[in-house]
Amino acid sequence: MARPTLIAPSILSSDFSRLGEEIGLIDKAGADWIHLDVMDGHFVPNLTFGPPIIKAVRGASDKYFDAHLMVTNPDALLDDYVAAGCQGITVHIEATTHLDRTLASIREKGCKAGVSLNPHTAPDQLQYVLDKLNLILVMSVNPGFGGQSFLTSQLDKIRTIKEMVGDRDIDIQVDGGVTADNAAEIIAAGANVLVAGSAVFKGGAAHYEANIKALRG
Repeated sequence: MARPTLIAPSILSSDFSRLGEEIGLIDKAGADWIHLDVMDGHFVPNLTFGPPIIKAVRGASDKYFDAHLMVTNPDALLDDYVAAGCQGITVHIEATTHLDRTLASIREKGCKAGVSLNPHTAPDQLQYVLDKLNLILVMSVNPGFGGQSFLTSQLDKIRTIKEMVGDRDIDIQVDGGVTADNAAEIIAAGANVLVAGSAVFKGGAAHYEANIKALRG
């Protein structure tokens, strides 16, 4: 049975001067999850926000807070993101020395555990941790900046991961260059959670609902 398609707007593309209000608006516009792109300026060439900001806006929406940690030291930060109100925490396979232990720790803290793969990373590295995963995030751009174009090479990776997952209860998420023009192709390849920043927030609040509906197809 096909998993429902979920839209997870990335607040990285929102108006940070009124972040709480923006989260409330995309909630009402039909967002399923709130995607939090955390960047440390080291693992990726950009710096965004961390637990204090997430905690400050947690009350703006009851939706699932989905934290994507693009950081070099995720293990040292897990408790802070749990305390801030994140319900899912995704770490990069490239940034973790002991992925099995990291995933187990996330789940022990009461969060859903995800792992993210950069465009160059082969999915076979997931083979021995599948049973500790709730989510696999395929980066379809090189992480660090919004507004990049989708890398079509990642469609084959999505298909491979879908086959690997089989009937396990694991969401397949795609982040980077997702638009209304390519969403159907991404879903057909096997993804069921679409992260979108520019494609959701373009045009301002009056367009958020229509933008989300267009992604959902």
